[in-house]
Amino acid sequence: MNVKLRVLTAGVLFFTGQAAFAQKKASDSTKDKEAKIEEVVILGYSKTATKAKDVTASTTVSPELLENRPNASFMSNLQGTAPGVTVSTSSGSPGSAKIDVIVRGVSSLNALTDPLYVIDGLQTNATEYRNLNPNDIESISILRDAAGTSIYGNRGANGVVVIKTKQGRYGSAFKISYDATTGVSFMPNHDYNMADTKQILTLERAANVGKGMGLTDEQINSESVNTNWRKQFFNADVIQQHNLGLTFGGENVTLYSSLGYMQQGGLVPTTDFKRMTFRNNLNGKSKDGRFNYSAQVALGFSRRNQLDEETNTNISANVVQNPLLGSIIGLPYLAAGLYPTGNDLFNAIQLNTAGGKRIWVLEDVLKQGNMPSRYDQTSIFANAFASYKLTDDLTLGNRIGVDYKVTDRLFARSPNLWLSRAVAAQSATTAVPNPYGGLELLSNTRDLTFNNIVNLNYNKTLGEKHTLDVGLYFDYLKAHYLLKTQQRNGLDPKTWSPGSGAGYIGFNDQNPTFYLPSASAGKVDAGTLAYFATVDYDYDSKYGFSGVIRRDGTYRFAEDYRWATFYSVAGRWNLDQESFMQGSTFDLLKLRASYGTQGNQNLIPPTAGNNPIFTLPNATRTLNSVTTGYNNTLGSLSLSSIGIADLRWEKISQFNVGLDFRLLGRKLEGNFDYYIKDTRDLYNTINVSAATTSIYSFTGNNGKLRNTGFELLLRYHLINNENTKLSFFANGSYNKNTIRELAVEQKTGSLINRVGGTAYEWNLVPYVGVNESNGNMLFLDANGNVTESPTENDRRATGKSYLPKWQGGFGVNAAYKGFFLDALFSYQAGLWKSDNQLTWLYDPTSLGEYNLSADLLNSWTPENTHTSMPALNATNTGLDGDSDRYLFNASFVKLKAVTFGYTVPKSFLNSSFIKSLKIFVQGENLAWWSKWRGFDPEGLTTYSVSVYPNPRTVSIGANVEF
Repeated sequence: MNVKLRVLTAGVLFFTGQAAFAQKKASDSTKDKEAKIEEVVILGYSKTATKAKDVTASTTVSPELLENRPNASFMSNLQGTAPGVTVSTSSGSPGSAKIDVIVRGVSSLNALTDPLYVIDGLQTNATEYRNLNPNDIESISILRDAAGTSIYGNRGANGVVVIKTKQGRYGSAFKISYDATTGVSFMPNHDYNMADTKQILTLERAANVGKGMGLTDEQINSESVNTNWRKQFFNADVIQQHNLGLTFGGENVTLYSSLGYMQQGGLVPTTDFKRMTFRNNLNGKSKDGRFNYSAQVALGFSRRNQLDEETNTNISANVVQNPLLGSIIGLPYLAAGLYPTGNDLFNAIQLNTAGGKRIWVLEDVLKQGNMPSRYDQTSIFANAFASYKLTDDLTLGNRIGVDYKVTDRLFARSPNLWLSRAVAAQSATTAVPNPYGGLELLSNTRDLTFNNIVNLNYNKTLGEKHTLDVGLYFDYLKAHYLLKTQQRNGLDPKTWSPGSGAGYIGFNDQNPTFYLPSASAGKVDAGTLAYFATVDYDYDSKYGFSGVIRRDGTYRFAEDYRWATFYSVAGRWNLDQESFMQGSTFDLLKLRASYGTQGNQNLIPPTAGNNPIFTLPNATRTLNSVTTGYNNTLGSLSLSSIGIADLRWEKISQFNVGLDFRLLGRKLEGNFDYYIKDTRDLYNTINVSAATTSIYSFTGNNGKLRNTGFELLLRYHLINNENTKLSFFANGSYNKNTIRELAVEQKTGSLINRVGGTAYEWNLVPYVGVNESNGNMLFLDANGNVTESPTENDRRATGKSYLPKWQGGFGVNAAYKGFFLDALFSYQAGLWKSDNQLTWLYDPTSLGEYNLSADLLNSWTPENTHTSMPALNATNTGLDGDSDRYLFNASFVKLKAVTFGYTVPKSFLNSSFIKSLKIFVQGENLAWWSKWRGFDPEGLTTYSVSVYPNPRTVSIGANVEF
């Protein structure tokens, strides 16, 4: 919403639309006050710059786009808010860590591509922030070019997201605020045109399989059961948020404190997310202003119940454990709710799941308590900073921070689950004819990151036109990781209670492998060290120069390659300050350019939500593995990995030229950027032998990758008066990704990486339709000839990737006499994904076992030859899986967020203890437009099976200040 807070105190930050601003000085008239407002950009290591003097390509996102949104992570809220930043949520499961944020294209083929996140000056190693309350965030600055990111050296290669949390204001009154929202989330629809009972029985009859085999029309029409398994497994659920805030500011101390609670139900009844947060931000200064200090403490606890599929990719295509798949392909003529328990189901069907009975197994899995998968996370984020002015020009500062997370996981299969009974039955022996089933897995991880930054800054104004700022920094980071897991196999249904330790079955020497428990542990100590210098020079607010040089070291590489140097140089020219621009319509016209380098040491991305600094700790060491022999004696010794002594950083260099402008009496503002981003020394495969078995290659540094593109951001304030405000905004970007060099090209399989092509390019056989004479599928071979029998050699590069070329957002902010309307649309274009869910639904060999699309009713027959659907008995069924038949344009435009509300006039509240009251209704992911047929086109995923869709959410809420 277009909220504007006017402040007369110098240096105070506040927000207008999508940008943070600072008031320069007091003024007598409102018009003068407006003219003195300048946007402030929050940069690296707590540096700031006004928009006029900023040399970086950056975008500041205001809190109005983050607060009260029904998303566990603020990262989802960033979609469509900044050019050059692709945000895609690959799972709508509550509290999921599967959120991809890519700044200016992927800069690596195998290494981590997530940006660095900095919270209140403290660098974090996290890639998920489910325990960070979005309502505590004051602003987010996204730094995209080398001028903004090179200051972070080895950690800024993929862009930097700088987060500033809310603070109290000096000289402000005591204030209590309360925000509350409650809403309902709905499952989105797909467009697969699934068959109902009569249609699937008709298809089965045509194929002479399954229940429909031999049925007459009368018998098919008399079928009364028509189960919608989607409605059985997915239900609307409730989401609610409550936030209590307290702020005050005295002459020399300020405080912001908050309590937050969020509860989000999942679309699947066994999934949900709950979070409790506490934050306390204290700031202070001495009376003479020479000593400044701050301390931030954030505590969080979250509990996440999720599907096993969320982290276990081995069951993505497992019908009996995955409702995202089973809800689509469950046979509608099988009734739901026939078997109250897994024991009832096992007694009825034993091990026979043919004829579509797997859907009953899935139904049993989704009963509450049958397969719990729970994650509890406790987090502590503490940060203290102090600075002292040694002289008027020289300041010494020190920041110390700790980021600590403890995660406990419980996963179990109840002994009463059909799946547990089935697994146990198959391991029965004569000595143990009825073994106990079930298992329980408990794990605990501890992640501690300590960061200490010491800085010495010199700031001097020379004469009236020269300003010099020089900084020296020392950055020390140490991280520790500890993992412990244990699994018990065999649970007593009479005494088992999840996570309590009760009900475990002891070791049985008559069935020694079945009840055998397992345990494992892991430990990693990691660290980085850096020292660097910065310089910023300004001449008469017309010309500016900025430079950084940084020396980085990391634990990950061998001694000869442990250290690297990174740098950046940047300059600006404020044309609006030139005499020849006086009287023009521009009050800001700034040309800027930068070039710099960064490094990426995180050569292997972690699993979703985990700390990247702990991956690949032993890459430079040659490791052997030992097998266990009979009776736990020492077995054979074998080579498991080759140490790469010369492993080193991926190095990124980036050139950027940009233009910032504001004109027409501040009605129109925006910026344009063009960039070239090169990566060399890619972490990639290197062959060391012509052999094709055993270890004949290793992964080292080779290859080059380039991203080029442009970005545009515009905002137009059409109306801005006391009663009416109307603004339109839009941003967009284009990115071209090209592989320039590889030692070993990957040219086989459905996704390839080849020199001259884009990263992760689809490599498929062209599908051209149906042979009208026999109903078989037709393809093109490598020579361009039509064939019914394509081979691996007929694949060809398509030039298409699942990474979007275009992305951005647009919307409107409107207000009229207290009513306000804010809408945000996001879009991504130029991306292609394989809908392998559709391959299941178009597979006639699955008739009798799974439900299929009613599109197959139009299959080829001798009487229906002009059709796009092959014959049910086509002799080349299944050969289309490697073709582009299922490759779809997944571009989309999405109504990401819309809010309509009313701010109660203060005159109505004068006689009450309420200072302000705002009520609103909000929608999230309400609609999208796309050629994609699945649940949701969003998500940087290659395939569509088992992708948990983002829910549609409608909520109502209120903001109250006391």
